[in-house]
Amino acid sequence: MKDVILNLAENNAGIITSAIANKHNINNSTLAYWLKKGLLEKTERGVYVLAEHIEDEFITFQSVYKKGIYSLQSALFLLSLTDRTPYNFSMTFPARYNISSPKRKGIFCTQVTESLYEVGKTILKTPCGNEVFAYNAERSLCDILKTRNQIDIETVTTAFKMYANSKEQNLHLLSEYSKLFHVEKKVRAYMEVLL
Repeated sequence: MKDVILNLAENNAGIITSAIANKHNINNSTLAYWLKKGLLEKTERGVYVLAEHIEDEFITFQSVYKKGIYSLQSALFLLSLTDRTPYNFSMTFPARYNISSPKRKGIFCTQVTESLYEVGKTILKTPCGNEVFAYNAERSLCDILKTRNQIDIETVTTAFKMYANSKEQNLHLLSEYSKLFHVEKKVRAYMEVLL
């Protein structure tokens, strides 16, 4: 069982969840045994990381909250559109998802309708090199302009400056998203100054 656990965890950024273990006929008492032996460390309920691995909280939270997509400051950080490391993680969930658990963990949660939930969803690499779901630059720029998200003006200005200097900018997509998220005037104001 040790080799199976090691293999499963290595193929999942050093993490094994109870759900993954159970799919491979490894019960919770076996995980508890390897936890006591020091092979695993418990990071969240039902989430274990290999003891020699450096925990990547981005991947840990995504393993626990599978419907969460990194957004706002967390997405800006992963996209290199901010010079600040976020104090808290930010995730967006579908409107009907119960966000009480991620909120208790200190995650800043936003919810959107199903029709907007996957708009701009992409895969980005964390600083540890693991892949997580986050919103792309264009969606993130639109999201930070919504007043309900309470993003400070300095963060917004820096993100737009970095985006304007990026070779990967997609102005057509940014324009399309700005209309979809009703921030067209705000986006235009920033981009006219920077371009």
